[in-house]
Amino acid sequence: MGLLEAHSGLAGKTAAIIGGSAGVGRAITLALAKAGVDIATCDIDEEATRTIVGETEAVGRKILSLPVDVREHEALDRFYDCIEKKFDHLDIVINVAGGVTRMPLLKTTREQNAAEIRLNFGYVVDSVRRAIPLLRRSGRGGSIINFTTIEAHRGAATLSVYAGAKAANANFSRAMAVEMAAEGIRVNVIAPDTTPSRTSYNADPALSTRFLNLPPDVVAQFYNIYIPQKRAPTEEDLADAVLFLSSDLSRAITGITLHVDGGTMAASGFLDWPFGEGFGPAPMPRTLDALFNKSE
Repeated sequence: MGLLEAHSGLAGKTAAIIGGSAGVGRAITLALAKAGVDIATCDIDEEATRTIVGETEAVGRKILSLPVDVREHEALDRFYDCIEKKFDHLDIVINVAGGVTRMPLLKTTREQNAAEIRLNFGYVVDSVRRAIPLLRRSGRGGSIINFTTIEAHRGAATLSVYAGAKAANANFSRAMAVEMAAEGIRVNVIAPDTTPSRTSYNADPALSTRFLNLPPDVVAQFYNIYIPQKRAPTEEDLADAVLFLSSDLSRAITGITLHVDGGTMAASGFLDWPFGEGFGPAPMPRTLDALFNKSE
């Protein structure tokens, strides 16, 4: 064991990962398993819940994996009941599951809005409520990590209910961080932006397909303009953030939102415009001329 692993204190812990079998959640599950953590995970993707079992056991860790739709209260309760029976302690809880459909508010229904709020905020409240007694049982505190999004911090038109639910998630997490701090239970938030994920692709499948079919040099231009680091964070980058917030390396950190976005939150709308004009909140004359001037 190296110095970093020794100080992280992850080996021998148990993590519950809601939405942990595919995409970003899968990367998190495997990263924790490789760090010596036993896993309880659930996911709406039933096939992925089967596949992750072999992948986790291949690195020598125990795993409980169940198909669960977190929009169903009873299904999430059954998952936590199974955790309580299978594991004698719980140390880490990661609420990854979420989703959105891009649509103007007036085109949505009350039922769609309620489902979106449940998927991005309501189940997190229930998950934290069920997790705290299990975290207390070990007597050594624990780490809860809730996933929000950059959209919780800006006016995300056509994503209004999702953005509102994720903002509620973030502030709920801050409040719980204060409420649980004296017991050594830390609550933090990770806010991705452009990382490839099911949530991003499913928000507007037609637009996502068009983007993915663009030539690589055109996609690279998008990243050059939008992301200060000039590359999209990967699923592994998000998993690394989870490893940090799960570990003893962050033992004095609670109530924060960690933006794993390559700098887009820091930029807050300042884009690195092409044609040599540099950063600014709006396209500058040379860019406007190149894009829209149709005169010969």
